[in-house]
Amino acid sequence: MKTPQTAINNNLDCPDFYFTYKNHRGFTLLEIVIAIAIFSLLALGANSLLTTVMRSNEISAQREAKFEQLQRAMLIIERDFLQIQARTPRTQGLENDLIIRGGEFEFESDAYGIGFVRGGWRNPQLRLKRSTLQNVAYRLQENRLERLHTNYVDAVLGTEPNIRVLLDNVSDFKIEILSTVQTELEWSETIPSTELPIAIAVIMTIDSFGIIRREFQIKV
Repeated sequence: MKTPQTAINNNLDCPDFYFTYKNHRGFTLLEIVIAIAIFSLLALGANSLLTTVMRSNEISAQREAKFEQLQRAMLIIERDFLQIQARTPRTQGLENDLIIRGGEFEFESDAYGIGFVRGGWRNPQLRLKRSTLQNVAYRLQENRLERLHTNYVDAVLGTEPNIRVLLDNVSDFKIEILSTVQTELEWSETIPSTELPIAIAVIMTIDSFGIIRREFQIKV
């Protein structure tokens, strides 16, 4: 005599599938809610991590841009100060006996200002009607370090200088001069000079980098 289970199996093409299907259970509502909660926490964690990474990249990019700006500015400053010439330019058409002019609030600076003539201004084959000398000045205005220059060393009355912003967020700009060397280096804040100094120090206070001091040897 056949059992009910065997009779049921005989009516199926695949008995094993029947028992497997019969024993399979779906997810309960509680299990679905727990799964959704877990995935939500994972998504929140991933979003928080992504936001942190993006913010870090943004800060790094901003700091890198500021560092590149500082590098470019220091290259320009170094090029100018290392090529100071013993040349007395006329200022607004007036005779001048100072090789280096400057001091506090000079050139309409909010701090120190300094001006001089530098050489090495490239003029290939003298195509432009100017010399290779350039009259330059540095000043601080509205927390920006500015470089000023004129196309001609002896600027006539009313000549407006070309202005280039080298650095932003500069809170202080100062110049020191080394004129003599004795037992110790005696730096002076008295800038105007009728002869080339031994060295010039440039001190800047920048919000992102603090105090930066560079010393340039002018005369051996």
